[in-house]
Formats: sequence, C-alpha cells, structure tokens
Amino acid sequence: MTQFSPTRRKLLSSGLLTLGALAMPSILRAQDLPDYEPDSPATTVRRNVMGFVSQRWQDHFTHLRKGAILCDTQSRAVHFWSEDEETYLSYPSSVPMTEEFTRRGMTEVTLKRHMPIWIPTPSMRERDPSLPERVEGGDPKNPMGTRAMNLGWQYYRVHGIDNPAKVGRRASNGCFGLINAHVEELYELVQIGTQVRVI
Repeated sequence: MTQFSPTRRKLLSSGLLTLGALAMPSILRAQDLPDYEPDSPATTVRRNVMGFVSQRWQDHFTHLRKGAILCDTQSRAVHFWSEDEETYLSYPSSVPMTEEFTRRGMTEVTLKRHMPIWIPTPSMRERDPSLPERVEGGDPKNPMGTRAMNLGWQYYRVHGIDNPAKVGRRASNGCFGLINAHVEELYELVQIGTQVRVI
C-alpha cells in the first residue's frame, strides 16, 4: 500500500482554490467601486477565476537560481517558485490597464522596499495633475501597499495594493498588485536578483 505524504509544494498548489475563495468578498465589493476597465466587474471576476491555473516553471525559465516570478497578464496572476523547488505559490493580481502600460519579457528584482513611499511617475502626473506628489509608507491610501519589489525596468514593480477590489482587474499603470497579505508572504521569499518574466 502506498502511503500519502503531502509535501509543501502539494499543499500550496492545492490551496489555489482557497486563494480564490479568500479573494471573493473583496471582488464582490468591486461592484460599488469605479470601473478600471470596460468590462463589468462580474464578468471580470468570472473570467479571472476560470483562467487562474497553475504553471510549470520549466515552460518559462531555464533555471531557478535565486527563484523565479512569473507575472501572467492573461490570467491576472503572479507565480513564484523557490530555488530548491520546494515552494510554489500563486496569487491573483491586478495587471496593467492597457497594452501601452504593459512591458513583457525577462527582468529581475533589483530592490525590496518595506512600507514603500509612493511617488507618481511623471507620465501619471501629466495624465492626472491632481495626484499627490507623494504618499508615505503605511498610509492606507498608498497604492503600493505594504511591500514593493522593484524590477529592472524603471517604474515597474510587484507590490501590495490600497484597494483589494483592483485584484483580478486591469487596474495598474504597469505594475502587478497583490493583496497585502500575499505580497508580504512573497516579499520574505524573494531576494535581490530573483528572475522575473512578464507574459
């Protein structure tokens, strides 16, 4: 008789459905918030839940030195694999609003920031001069949330979020936003030099 011994990887990947369920209360509240995309919130949620699937690191990376992050704009999810392959995590995320704001390809984590300060980019201030010049770390209105991981491309990050209803939607100016509890977990596992691929 074969004995079943669950590994960390099996337990984490089996928790994908649980993650979707945890996000549902926030997603349901999205109907009371402004739209970030032309689709209705209900349609967006349904499509994101259906597209939220596990990935194989081998399909996107040649190695796992320092771990790997896959940012999937289609399924609106961020995936992480540890260097030792013992940890695989997958989180729903916000994605760039338009193709104009989307950059695809390979980069890496260049800086990790705890309670980051948010400063709008010059193009964001040009589009909306009413934006504040900066929002301090720890402010609940900070669009960067509680953690940020800068990528090798200027102004691109994987970070927390000020409004959980943005998760699963086209709501960013190029970044990938995670629920703060998720980004805090990921932040502890990621190191400077972790490879990142955006598809």
